[in-house]
Amino acid sequence: MAWKDLKNKVKRQLSDYMDLPGDIMLDLPKIVLVGNLQVFIENHRGIQEYNPNLVRVVVSDKIIEVTGENLTLRNILPDEICVEGKISGLVFLS
Repeated sequence: MAWKDLKNKVKRQLSDYMDLPGDIMLDLPKIVLVGNLQVFIENHRGIQEYNPNLVRVVVSDKIIEVTGENLTLRNILPDEICVEGKISGLVFLS
């Protein structure tokens, strides 16, 4: 077992034991999708790519790709991003 896998396993067990949310303890993104009009992404590391049809947001060791039409960045805060528009897809990329 790799060191990173062991470390995540211990964090997950500690999170479960202490009843702490996994997104805080494991540095996981929290994604809230409101219909197909808005997506809120918490615990991000920045924006990799942006255009009206595609937004790529870096989270921990992955990338979240939001596709659609007329996409705009409504809020860009240190811990949260809000993407608005007609959202057609949400994909995790390695």
